[in-house]
Parts: sequence; C-alpha cells; structure tokens
Amino acid sequence: MAHKVFVAGITGVIGSALAPLLLDAGYTVFGSTRRADRARELEDAGVVPVVVDVFDAAALREALVRIAPACVIHQLTDLPPGLDPARMAQAVTANARIRDEGTRNLVAAAIAAGSSKMIAQSIAWAYRPRATPYDESSPLDIDAQGARGTSVRGVAALERHVLEAASLNGTVLRYGQIYGPGTGADAPAGSSPLHVEAAAFAALLALQRNSAGVYNVAQDAAEVTNAKARRELGWSPDSRSAARV
Repeated sequence: MAHKVFVAGITGVIGSALAPLLLDAGYTVFGSTRRADRARELEDAGVVPVVVDVFDAAALREALVRIAPACVIHQLTDLPPGLDPARMAQAVTANARIRDEGTRNLVAAAIAAGSSKMIAQSIAWAYRPRATPYDESSPLDIDAQGARGTSVRGVAALERHVLEAASLNGTVLRYGQIYGPGTGADAPAGSSPLHVEAAAFAALLALQRNSAGVYNVAQDAAEVTNAKARRELGWSPDSRSAARV
C-alpha cells in the first residue's frame, strides 16, 4: 500500500504532468478517468486506469477500497479546453460541484480505503481583496457575488473537506494561473502565474515530504507569496518535468 497512489483527474493538464513524476519516483500509479476510451492511453503511459465517475460515490468507494492507496491526489476539474470564454459560465457551476460534492465523495472513499493522505488542487486567486502579497492565512473571498462567489465557495468547500477529515493528512495546493503544454496558454498570465510542470512537481513534493496544510504555489513576485512552499516543501517555480501522459 505504501507505494500506491490514486490520482483523480490524471488526464487533466496537471495530472498528465504529474503521472510521469510519480512513476519515475517509484510509485504505483492508479489514475481515474470517466472515459473508457482513455484507458489504453493510460496503460501505455504506465498508469493503471480506473474508469469511474467521482459523482458515483458507491463505485468510487468500491474502486478505492480495492486499490487501497496510501495517498489520494485530487486533480479533478471540469473546465473547457483553453478556458473557452463561451463555455466558462456553465463551467464555473460544474467546477464548483466537483470541488464540493466530488471532493466529499473522494474523501469518503479514501477514508473507507484506509488511505492516510490526500493532496488536493485549489486556486491562489480566491483571496478576499486586501494588501498583497496574500499568504495562506489570508481569508478567502467567500462573500463575493456572481461567478466569482460560486467559484470561491466551491474552493472553500473543497479545502474544508480535505483539511477537516480526521483520519487523513490533508494538503491543499493553491495553484496560480496555469500555463504551459496542454493548458491553452503558452506564456505567464494573470496575477499569480504558474507553469503546469512546476504545479505537478509541487504535488510530488507534498507527497514525499508528507506535508499537511495549505500552500500557495505560484511564481515569484506573484500576488501571493510562495515562501511557505519553498520553506516546507523545498519547491521552486523553476521545477520542470519532461514527460506527460
């Protein structure tokens, strides 16, 4: 069990960059997808495919109990390719559902499976406006209106599920705005940019360091400070990996 890792959302942009890092580090990697036609692609990359929908709580629990991973890594999102503006209004609601209901199901399944750790993807631009840079103790903007409010409250729910699960050592990585291969953005953009491969490397370090708590993960001179991730994870924005699923 100690070397088994289950990655929910392994075919997403960060999950795809994370898989080869985990494999190279010697972990047995199980990866979830909702699409059966992605199974062969995962197998070819060295990942054990698990075809399951995070909203099917019973099937998810059964899969994780069978696998019994030591750690569950949550990289699930429901966002359109390239963050297509024409589809983002609907995506905000769908993504908030994954962060709340999906995370709740994933935490329950991990506990049933006897997992000891969960690492989850969050975002670094959900802070309540105030003087910058924001650190991890800064409050989230949960009273925001409209789409931002929906998104931030989804983030708050995700973090609560992960960090308050008594039997799990929970880690939340608040990622900046992702760019790089597969993201639809070739160059840094936004208030706290982050290369996708540096994001993946942070998840690997969180696993290896057996960290707990919340970490901002973004480039230097961003709207958020990455000092805690540098200090406790040994992470750097310059971290990169070469292979992808």
